[in-house]
Amino acid sequence: MELMGSTLTAEYTRPKTSQYFPAISNMVSSYRSNQPVLAMNPSANQPWRTNAYYRTGSAAAIPSLSSIQRENLGFDLVRAKTMFYPSNRSAMITRYTPDDWYKSNQSNYRESESSRNSAERLRRDTIRLMQDKEQLTRRTQETTSKNIGERLNDISFWRSELNHEIDNMVSEIMALTEVKRRLERALQETEGPLQVSQECLYHREKRMSIDLVHDNVEKDLIREVETIKSCQERMRRHLDKAIAQLASNRAAQHELERDLSDKVTAQRIDNRCHHLRNASDGISYYRGIERLDPSLSLPDSWSKFTDDNILHSQSERAASHKLRDVIEILLNVTSNEMWKHFNTVNVAFTNRMSETADAKNSLQTHLAKTLQEIFQTEMLIESLKKALRDKECPLKVAQTRLDERTRRPNVELCRDNPHHRLVGEVREIEDTIHKLRERLMEAENTLQKLVKTKAALEHDLSIKANSLFLDQEKCMGIRKSFPSTPRLVGYT
Repeated sequence: MELMGSTLTAEYTRPKTSQYFPAISNMVSSYRSNQPVLAMNPSANQPWRTNAYYRTGSAAAIPSLSSIQRENLGFDLVRAKTMFYPSNRSAMITRYTPDDWYKSNQSNYRESESSRNSAERLRRDTIRLMQDKEQLTRRTQETTSKNIGERLNDISFWRSELNHEIDNMVSEIMALTEVKRRLERALQETEGPLQVSQECLYHREKRMSIDLVHDNVEKDLIREVETIKSCQERMRRHLDKAIAQLASNRAAQHELERDLSDKVTAQRIDNRCHHLRNASDGISYYRGIERLDPSLSLPDSWSKFTDDNILHSQSERAASHKLRDVIEILLNVTSNEMWKHFNTVNVAFTNRMSETADAKNSLQTHLAKTLQEIFQTEMLIESLKKALRDKECPLKVAQTRLDERTRRPNVELCRDNPHHRLVGEVREIEDTIHKLRERLMEAENTLQKLVKTKAALEHDLSIKANSLFLDQEKCMGIRKSFPSTPRLVGYT
């Protein structure tokens, strides 16, 4: 390290010369010149002195130009014999004062203390910063772990909801599939009664003469055929609805299962992230991964997506459940309608065969038997009248119920199932009364005909025998077997 205030010794040190080789530069000859050096600036050849030196000395101590020249001349004479060392010259000439030396030391002390204070302050601030950032990093990591844990709880909640909804949807699909099978079996079971009714109409076309009438049996048979066809059409229509609803249910189930699969994958990933620590294996740098991806979903849209899937599945399940109820009602209604018309036709057949048998018996008997038939016809008329009288009380009850129910207040005045059933009951009783009256009128006409047609009994005997054979043997013979109610509703 070069000391402050050292002299430039290169100007005053005589270079070494070799006695065997000439000097490379002509500077050596200038050192040997005996001529004094004359300079324009007298102070240029003066020895270097500090300002402090000239401040401490008197004015007489400042050397003049002539003295300097003499000294230089003397120095040139002595320089050939002696070597001048800069250390000796530094000892002879004082560069700084003790005050400068003291101030320099004090300045160094202050600078050192200031540097040390700055370094200590920087060290303390840096340690505090590292501790604060370490605590901040730890708190941030704990908060992140807590958020991931909360996210895992949310995923678990939605997973349970999805599993519950999927189970319900699977149960609903199985139930609707079973109802669909029942509907298909019930639709197949209607083919037999339809064929029987059509064959009965075909056989009854073979009646002769006056017995070829459009009687109640034929009317009921026609209504039975129309009813069966109407039931088949309704069954086919609801079967198509069931197939479409099954497709919708399976589509909703597929969406739920796909969402559940995504939830399982996300939960596995978040669970692995939740258990990651600073000392865990597999952690690494992924530059730029924190940049926001605009295609990512938000928490609201994430939960709304699953909620919409569940709501869609619930709506489909509700529609499916409603369709199952409608199909159940349809199966019961169609079964009851077909059984009702079947029984009605059988009753009509029975009545018609009874009439035909009575007519045949009356043709085969004498007047006494004819009178007996008249008596039986009168008894039939009384039975019909009694039946009409018996229908008056149920009709009054039904109409009274309807009248009482019209007094329900406000919104309670509802056309509910009891209302529809009461209206149907009234119409049914009125229809029954109407039929009984028609039958009563017919019996009375029959009674009159029995009196008026005694002469034509022999001619009508063969006709009645043929009609009785058709109704009893042909028609009733094939109508003995009719699908049971469980078969008509699709259970077997």
